[in-house]
Amino acid sequence: MFGADLESSVIGELSSLNMSKRSQPAWEPPTCSNKPVLKLFNSLTRQKEVFVPQTSNHIKWYSCGPTVYDASHMGHARSYVTFDILRRILADYFGYEISYVMNITDIDDKIIKRARQNYLYQQYLEKNHDLSTTLLHAKNVLADVSAKVKVTQDDDKRAMLDRMVGKITAAVDSLEKVVEANDAENTLKYQKVLLEEMKDPLSDWLDGELGAKVTENSIFSELPKHWEAEFHQDMDSLNVLRPDVLTRVSEFVPEIIAYIEKIIDNGLAYESNGSVYFDVGAFDSKSNHHYAKLVPEAYGDVKSLQEGEGDLSCETKDKHSLNDFALWKASKAGEPRWDSPWGQGRPGWHIECSVMASAILGDSMDIHTGGVDLKFPHHDNELAQAEAYYDNNHWVRYFLHSGHLKIAGCKMSKSLKNFVTIQDALKRHSARQLRFAFLLHAWKDTLDYSDNTMEIAVSYEKMVNEYFLSIKDIIRSSKESSLSDSYEKWSGRELDLYKKFVQTKENVHKALCDNIDTRSSLDALRECITSCNIYCRDSGSKLNVTLLHQIALYITKMMKIFGTITSDNQIGFPLASNSTCNSSNVEEIAMPYLMILSQFRDDVRTIGKHLKASEILQLCDKLRDDILPNVGVRLEDIEGRPSAVKLVDKETLLQEKEAKKAEEAKRAAEKAEKQAKLAAAQALKDAQRKIPPSELFKSETDKYSQFDETGLPTHDQEGKEISKGLRKKLQKLQQAQEKKYNEYLDSMKNGI
Repeated sequence: MFGADLESSVIGELSSLNMSKRSQPAWEPPTCSNKPVLKLFNSLTRQKEVFVPQTSNHIKWYSCGPTVYDASHMGHARSYVTFDILRRILADYFGYEISYVMNITDIDDKIIKRARQNYLYQQYLEKNHDLSTTLLHAKNVLADVSAKVKVTQDDDKRAMLDRMVGKITAAVDSLEKVVEANDAENTLKYQKVLLEEMKDPLSDWLDGELGAKVTENSIFSELPKHWEAEFHQDMDSLNVLRPDVLTRVSEFVPEIIAYIEKIIDNGLAYESNGSVYFDVGAFDSKSNHHYAKLVPEAYGDVKSLQEGEGDLSCETKDKHSLNDFALWKASKAGEPRWDSPWGQGRPGWHIECSVMASAILGDSMDIHTGGVDLKFPHHDNELAQAEAYYDNNHWVRYFLHSGHLKIAGCKMSKSLKNFVTIQDALKRHSARQLRFAFLLHAWKDTLDYSDNTMEIAVSYEKMVNEYFLSIKDIIRSSKESSLSDSYEKWSGRELDLYKKFVQTKENVHKALCDNIDTRSSLDALRECITSCNIYCRDSGSKLNVTLLHQIALYITKMMKIFGTITSDNQIGFPLASNSTCNSSNVEEIAMPYLMILSQFRDDVRTIGKHLKASEILQLCDKLRDDILPNVGVRLEDIEGRPSAVKLVDKETLLQEKEAKKAEEAKRAAEKAEKQAKLAAAQALKDAQRKIPPSELFKSETDKYSQFDETGLPTHDQEGKEISKGLRKKLQKLQQAQEKKYNEYLDSMKNGI
């Protein structure tokens, strides 16, 4: 007993001793040396920089808005859709809180000039000038444009002016011909054609003659109000998020005056003849300031500076240096005006953004965006003005510039009459397709808006949409399964697809961290979709719907982040429809009935195949091919599985139907052409067989002039005896023909 107690005591002590020695092992976090971080291409450094907001998770963002004097075009879309994509990704993918400010330029030389021109042209039309006066004015306009052609150094602008001269000249000639012919009916018609052809140069000529006499100040506000409303409508049509704050120059004139006064007080601006100019030399001489940060090589580029000043700029003699630029312009006759300490005038172009951005975002912002064409002088002047006002050197931390847009490889420019309006573009392609075109290109690079670009975008949209339709059909078909059935053991196929899914998310994340590379992101999503399609094709009816559903939800989420999906559909693109009904409700309500119809058709087809009843099968095909597409339903017969039911907009299905008919007609025509060629070749071959060997060469009088008794040529066309080599070659051809001819005679004897 004693021994047992001792043994038990020893074991207990040993056990206690061992337990006291054990403790949790040290834990080490996983290492991830290549973890991607968000980098953006910063125009201030011309390289990708790690993005770090100044205030925790909040981004202060200012975007240069439009100068509203005409219709918005695809150049505007390039900038505003691009920045909308960046904004959505930074907010919805990376999780930043964003204060997004955008301005509307409603005081500008272009607006003043266009408002006057429109006003004067309308007045001109209302006067109903007689024919001789119209022709006289047309010749004055031609002389004015021709003079501009001679002094214009820009090749593109000269070519545009030359085309204008040609059109006006042709219109004048046509009008003079009908006048000479006393054709009263067509005289009025051709007079209207002439007025329309010379509208722009006539308006410009009228402005030069009468612009200074315009005193109707309301025209300078009515024009920008109209085009601002059109701009917002265009942005809504493109699914561009509205700014959090919208500023207009006309509403900030007092703030602009106060801003300029402080820059003067800081010794970096001066007044001259009622205008105020920024002193570039004084600013650049300060140790903490640097002029032309974005484009230092443009320092002293007087031509660009002058273009930035506008068509109605003041005299350069008022400046201390040609590098100086206007903060406030003394208004001349025919221009709008506001009271200021320096007399009546109006803001310069560059000062507006400095003031409005500062008023909302303060002395330093995180992101400033705009088109690449604004770098110099506009954005460089903005920076100089704001940093002169705040006496700092960091008014903007990250400057992001969207790339140029070209039209089929050519420079796009309103002044060159080479542009496509947003509304015209939307007549050809949907907002989603235009957005895909931008997503498939780097945001900072030049984009060529062409048929090829849009074909690629349309193709990508179709690929994604077909994937969504297929996955939604698979999910619907599986809804009868129990919850436990949806969690079956994964096979090698599921494991491979899951690995691809994980890799896709990693690739998308890396791409978006790398300067928001949407093109590589879409490439990664395309590869994942391809893997899903292969999995569905090779797995037959045994599909892991849960995994497919997870992948589809992720791809839908990314499409929403990119702005290609506007509704709250759980999966896929919403239906394109003119109906006021919510597309998701349409699908939810209609699909149960369509599934019943599809199942009934599948059962009927099965019976029809078993009975070999062609009429029944034809009716099933007619329902699929001719009836259901007219109500936006596509049925797809799949071997070994129930037919897929897909809701697609009616127009798309009818286009597919017409394309299928056209392709069938093309194949039929190609087949008929091939058969005709074969028949013609056979007929030629048959005709060749009927020629006796002795007559084979006698018809070739352009080659031979004499023949022997067997019909073999002996002399060429010029009477020279043919060579032995050629004679031997011709003998072989004659022998071959003799064989064919004998076969023909035998076939005639046998009645073949």
